[in-house]
Amino acid sequence: MTRLLCCRGLAATIGGFMLLASSMPTVAQEFRHGLSTFGDLKYPADFKHFDYVNPDAPKGGRFSTYGGPLNSFDSFNPFILKGDPATGVSMLFDSLMARAADEPDSMYGLVAKEVAVAPDRMSVTFRLRSEAKFSDGSPITADDVVFSFDTLKAKGAPAYRITLRDVVKAEALDPQTVRYTFQGTLVRDLPTAVAGLAVLSKAYYSKQDFEQTTLEPPLGSGAYRIADFRVPSQITYKRRDDYWAKDLPVNRGQNNFDEIRFEYYRDRTAALEGLKSRTYDFREEYTARDWATGYEVAAVKDGRIKRLTLPDANPSGAQGFFFNTRRGKFSDPRVRKALDYAFDYEFANKNLFYGLYKRTNSYFENSDMMATGKPSPEELALLEPFRAKLPAAVFEAPYVSPVSDGSGTDRKLLREAARLLDEAGCKIKDRVRVCPSGDALEIEFLMYEGSFERIIAPYVKNLQAIGVAATMRLVDSAQYQRRVKSFDFDVVTQRFVLRLTPGIEMRNYWGSETATMDGSPNLAGIKDPVIDALIEKVVDAKSRAELVTATRAIDRVLRAGHYWVPQWYKAAHHIAYWDKFSFPETKPKYSRGVPDTWWFDAAKAAKLGSN
Repeated sequence: MTRLLCCRGLAATIGGFMLLASSMPTVAQEFRHGLSTFGDLKYPADFKHFDYVNPDAPKGGRFSTYGGPLNSFDSFNPFILKGDPATGVSMLFDSLMARAADEPDSMYGLVAKEVAVAPDRMSVTFRLRSEAKFSDGSPITADDVVFSFDTLKAKGAPAYRITLRDVVKAEALDPQTVRYTFQGTLVRDLPTAVAGLAVLSKAYYSKQDFEQTTLEPPLGSGAYRIADFRVPSQITYKRRDDYWAKDLPVNRGQNNFDEIRFEYYRDRTAALEGLKSRTYDFREEYTARDWATGYEVAAVKDGRIKRLTLPDANPSGAQGFFFNTRRGKFSDPRVRKALDYAFDYEFANKNLFYGLYKRTNSYFENSDMMATGKPSPEELALLEPFRAKLPAAVFEAPYVSPVSDGSGTDRKLLREAARLLDEAGCKIKDRVRVCPSGDALEIEFLMYEGSFERIIAPYVKNLQAIGVAATMRLVDSAQYQRRVKSFDFDVVTQRFVLRLTPGIEMRNYWGSETATMDGSPNLAGIKDPVIDALIEKVVDAKSRAELVTATRAIDRVLRAGHYWVPQWYKAAHHIAYWDKFSFPETKPKYSRGVPDTWWFDAAKAAKLGSN
């Protein structure tokens, strides 16, 4: 269930699945079973299952895990800006095509059995499976697909409108055939943007208000249904025995658990104790201290709890403290750069993270898309037209955060931070930094997990040492979500991970259009016509080489803008679980494979005394 943990819908249903389809003659359309952006499909039309699954995996048992990162939910509607949707709710909805987790950018038929793209790439046509059904037994038709597109674009979260803006229309050619028509020149990603959209029931939403949060389990077409829930602490999904697509190649060896349950906790520390007490079975550990010291219990020592480190071949993305540049105090990049100099990553990694992380510097960390050295001739060709609008640093080696002496209070770096603030006009008056506006330079770090206080506290101390009035504000997850969605913050911590073949989703993260759009992931409020133009170069790339060149150019401009203080990453998944599961020998290259490919092992469970 690659779709399982994508409760917001967009990062996975749109951002993760945008791929370029094969061509289709105007008259005799060439339909294929899958889509691929740059290269051939790995799996042929008659493939039986993905290579990374056990096609004979037994069905049964329960998989339970921690429901984070937020510690509550209040809605089953993952498609709108309002509310906090329950983890896993997106797995109730099938899409036209499904991703292969061992290819960087390929999709294969799910609701749609085949697809064809016009030779000019200005339209895409899908043929639906006649057996496709919603969970109430009603058929999925082209009308439902058209309704889904129209509704998500018009009424869904703002990011849908940005991503789908050049999809002019969807039309039902007959009950089993739907065609999407595009406009403009940047259409490479649009066939798969629509292929990854959730398919909604037109009949169901004619009686339900799509734009409202709801705790009524929605009608879907996926492998699971909501069986039980207790707001805000728990939700359980039950596998549907009558799931129409259970034997399709894209699903063979997956959806193996009878039940999948998410347990919510007030913070990660409490959640770890829940694993130890067997309240739930599986946990991915994101806290280095806990991974290093928190598993010294008998169940780990005697093997009842297993710990694994799984390699992660995906780009590690961008995690950091993001500045809200909509606020005047962060408008000067010298101020933002100064704040980077005040953060002692080396101290944190040594004393708080047990040396388990590496420093993030790039927005495309752990991939070939990150910029290194001076710009190549190909990158210069993209950057030169904007030289007058760009800082000179863009044309040198990309910005890298300073390396401290690890003391926690590196005087040399703090002096440079103070110098940059002075240069930006933020002078010390009565031991407090005062901005050119006359206001004190006050910075509030907004968070919803107390575990981050130990990381931010030394940073706050350093900022205070150079006259910045820095504080921390801990709020509940619901308030945190509200404030982030409305950009009511100074600094927040966030992690963004782009897919292996990024495209139009970049408009949501860094495009000017989303800078003032509530709920967008453009947290920093980046509004730069140069970045806008470079994003379109990525979207228009005709080869992977062109795409890599364009992403590296964007990386240089973003890093020179100092919109964040980069944090850390690890190219691995640290997981711990009660030894009641089995899994294939082959892990999907671009997914952790859990719970997608795992299954309940009755013999192991019996040894634990579980059911």
